[in-house]
Amino acid sequence: MSQEEILTLAKQGDPAAITFLINQALSNIGVKARANIQTNNLHLLLEASEIPARETCIRVIYQGMKALKVPSIDFVNIYGRRLGHTIPEWTEVIELHEPRIYHPAGVGTIWWQPENTNYSQKSSTLTLPYLSKKATSDNSEIIQIKPQKEVDNSVISLNQSAIKKSNSARTEKLFSPHNVQRQSSDKKNKFIWLLASAISIALVPISTVIVKSQTDRLNTIISNIYPPAKISESNTSVAEFSQSVPGTIPTPQTILNPQVTATQNQLDLSEVSEFLLSSIKSPINPDTRITIKAVGDIIPGTNYPKNKLHPRKQELFASVKPLLQDADIVFGNFESTLTSYPRSRKRMGSGRVFAFRTPPDYKHLLKDAGFNVLSVANNHSFDFFKQGFEETIANIESLGMQAVGKKGEIVYRKVKGVNIAFIAFSNYSYHNSMLDLDSAKKLVQEADEKADIVVISVHAGAEGSGALRVKNKTEYFFGENRGNKVLFAHKLIDEGADLILGHGPHVPRAMEVYRGKLIAYSLGNFMGYRTLSSKGKLGYSLVLELDVNPRGDFVSGKIWPVHLNSKGVPYPDNFGRSIKLIRELTKKDFPKTMLEIDGEGKLKVKS
Repeated sequence: MSQEEILTLAKQGDPAAITFLINQALSNIGVKARANIQTNNLHLLLEASEIPARETCIRVIYQGMKALKVPSIDFVNIYGRRLGHTIPEWTEVIELHEPRIYHPAGVGTIWWQPENTNYSQKSSTLTLPYLSKKATSDNSEIIQIKPQKEVDNSVISLNQSAIKKSNSARTEKLFSPHNVQRQSSDKKNKFIWLLASAISIALVPISTVIVKSQTDRLNTIISNIYPPAKISESNTSVAEFSQSVPGTIPTPQTILNPQVTATQNQLDLSEVSEFLLSSIKSPINPDTRITIKAVGDIIPGTNYPKNKLHPRKQELFASVKPLLQDADIVFGNFESTLTSYPRSRKRMGSGRVFAFRTPPDYKHLLKDAGFNVLSVANNHSFDFFKQGFEETIANIESLGMQAVGKKGEIVYRKVKGVNIAFIAFSNYSYHNSMLDLDSAKKLVQEADEKADIVVISVHAGAEGSGALRVKNKTEYFFGENRGNKVLFAHKLIDEGADLILGHGPHVPRAMEVYRGKLIAYSLGNFMGYRTLSSKGKLGYSLVLELDVNPRGDFVSGKIWPVHLNSKGVPYPDNFGRSIKLIRELTKKDFPKTMLEIDGEGKLKVKS
């Protein structure tokens, strides 16, 4: 369906089309909407992993619906709640077709005046009608604003909103809880995709909007838009307003800067329209799910410095291959090399230095097992110099798999119409270094502009059975800085990453949900034939399965328990040892996380 068809349906009041546009507008703050129309009421249920940002959501929906001008919808009933909850955290009702308070210059909406400011300083900030933050309402109440009788010359102060009961038929709700506390949770509104701009850019000023994707280009466009130039929407003149509101009314000249208005550059509306509407040219169903399966360290054997290869290599993945099927992405950390290069950069013999070289034809085993994305950013990727590293990547890619790990590189893969970006990090400077947070953030920002979902692979942290716990501090191993995984993961999610897959410690670690995104701090060993120890918890392994939506939000998942035998070959674990371990570690390390792991290994957001 074309963008024009979607907009036409939305303007006719089609709830599916309206829902689609609202989901587009709110996707970058992690909010998903569902809609239902009853008589002249549009009911919108907003859900997110955390309480939806009330003021941001209301602002976007109000301006978007005003732009659509749907004649059959008079009221928008908005309910914001956490995923999995049945009772909304806040509710709001917006009346669309009857302006309730006016700016002196005659706009149907008002200028929101922050404390200790004046109009000359903030005249470019246009928002929705003021809604009292202190009001508490249940779902049978409509908030309406009465005009203020006296207006100060510099600051318009607004009466506290008058709350009155509405007609029961008109305010029929999707929910009927009582005494719902309205909360203003605007902590997550770092990015706002303004629906009104995407629907009808000529109707609503967008100077205060921050757009998540292609920010630099849009900022240039936005800088040419001066909101007062658009003040022509209301049918109410300044004179009419003066008659209805006694007192001294500031004239437009006392509010606006005529010099700025006079010298304003003309906006190329077609350019903005094309830019903002590009997101709905190929609509993606918000109910689409991307299934990802991920495992930790993989070493199928080495022939350096002596032969330690399996005599029947086809048996290596045979037992766990069924666990790797039925997924859109199958990811692993390939902690060896696929090369025949004869010399290693490492000096063997100390007992703590190892170089791994796997014959290039083992690429067929990886492909046959189901892998399609492999990280090569780890402490063994350069065991055989740059040539071995490049040959490893070439061998992986020769069969249609993708290798991620080159410094400065982002790898993209399209699944079900969703563009997924992969970036791999380690604690070494010859990869994308997790120790260089500034560079890491820039890479994530670039990926986030171009892709719908950003997946991060990170190989870092201390190693061994003594490195089970996740701590929000820098880890060291044999004096080497192995980074702060918590800080790294959180910062990158703040910048737009959607999934963090950790490996390196050789043991499973805790998981958490942060801002709706899943972080697996270590997936442990998955295969280490005669190379990796499998004693004790070093042999606890897993296949992590998870579903994410087109925004990269964690939806659900499962831990498929695996155990490595004495030679490092993986088998399904009927005892579920890794499930028990990860549950215990998650409760200890992240007691406040929204992630819930049950006894069967199922993962979900707590209700």
